[in-house]
Amino acid sequence: MCRVEHGITSQGGERVSAETQGLRHAREVEGHLTWLDSFTSAALGILAVASGIYTYLGVRGLLDDGGALSLFAAVAYSAAVSTGIFVFWSYLLRLLPAMRTAATRLWLVLAMVIGSAAIVAMSSWLNAAALAGSAAVEQHLARTVQDYQVSLERAHEITLQGQALALDVGRTRQGFEDLSAQEAAGSLSGLAGQGAVFRVLTQKSDELAALEALILAQEGPVLAAFVEGNAILSRMRALTVAPGKVEDRSVEFSEESVRLAGVITTLRQLSVAALVDRAARDLAQSVVLPRLDADNATGQAAQQATIESLLAVLARRAETLQAAAADVLALAPAPEVIYTPISTADAVIRYASNFAPSWAGAIAIDLLPAVLVMIVAVAQAAIRAGREPLRLEDQMTVSELRAAVLALREIEGGEAGKATDPAPNRPLVPDTPKAGT
Repeated sequence: MCRVEHGITSQGGERVSAETQGLRHAREVEGHLTWLDSFTSAALGILAVASGIYTYLGVRGLLDDGGALSLFAAVAYSAAVSTGIFVFWSYLLRLLPAMRTAATRLWLVLAMVIGSAAIVAMSSWLNAAALAGSAAVEQHLARTVQDYQVSLERAHEITLQGQALALDVGRTRQGFEDLSAQEAAGSLSGLAGQGAVFRVLTQKSDELAALEALILAQEGPVLAAFVEGNAILSRMRALTVAPGKVEDRSVEFSEESVRLAGVITTLRQLSVAALVDRAARDLAQSVVLPRLDADNATGQAAQQATIESLLAVLARRAETLQAAAADVLALAPAPEVIYTPISTADAVIRYASNFAPSWAGAIAIDLLPAVLVMIVAVAQAAIRAGREPLRLEDQMTVSELRAAVLALREIEGGEAGKATDPAPNRPLVPDTPKAGT
């Protein structure tokens, strides 16, 4: 019973087995790999050199000294990075596709992952610093300006809340002035004139008037400080987008930030909430009681009763004023902002989310050969899949078969020549003379 071999029919009508098709595919892929291998090393070298150049720019941005030693150090580091990238990917391009077992491929893949992480650590972040370092520092300046603006506005808001206490102080003062007018008319103690009760009311109204005047006097300095702070913020915003080196602009930006910090501190000190709180505490406690000046005991008793009532009213007004001041003091203070100069590399890392394209390009230029490794591995696997079902003699091409036949003929011709050679000449031995001759 004959075996029918599955296959496909070629254009000439002959049956071509699936193994032959696989062999042809393997030879086709081998031809492509041979052509690609002719410039793969050059392309890998160009990628390594490009990464080294950007690494050099990143290192130069980190080194403060501009001398020859720093230049040599940056060149040496970038050269080491370029060499490491080229050697690492050359090893993997040759060895990983040639592995046949899953264990060896897994170990080399693990080595590729570790090596890729090392390349990112020693090169990619510096490449990103070279690509987007200045923009990242400008982003840091812009964020700092926003933080200072929030702090300035918050300090000004709290100070204005303190200035609003002048209304509470004014109402309390006006209340005591009205009471003093009533006492002068004899409506409180029943004794008209400016006696002991009148003097107590006048004493507290004068204290509150002085406090109110002090609060109102702060309006000018508060407004001037806020205007100055906004002017400094405008200059700082201009520095974030001004032309020129970002390092020089950062120095001027730092000077302006110191001035703005002083303005914010001034605004905090101009807040009168603490002053009003202390005045409210002293309002009821520091009362100088005058001598009762009524002509008789009945009048003095009326004055004493009125003064005690006034002290109770004074305590309630003081509590109200103290509560208003406590509300201002309980407000969340303006956040502390301190500008810290930052290098290009640190800025790129801190604001990495804002520079994703730069990071992607910096990493891609270092890890692009990993894609080549996977492509070559897949191609080598296809070649092995096409060749392994056939025996070695079935995989030979016509040219290989011709070369093998010629080699066999040369071998056979050499062996035939040795067989027809005469025996080697033996040395002549003189005949031994017979005895008796």
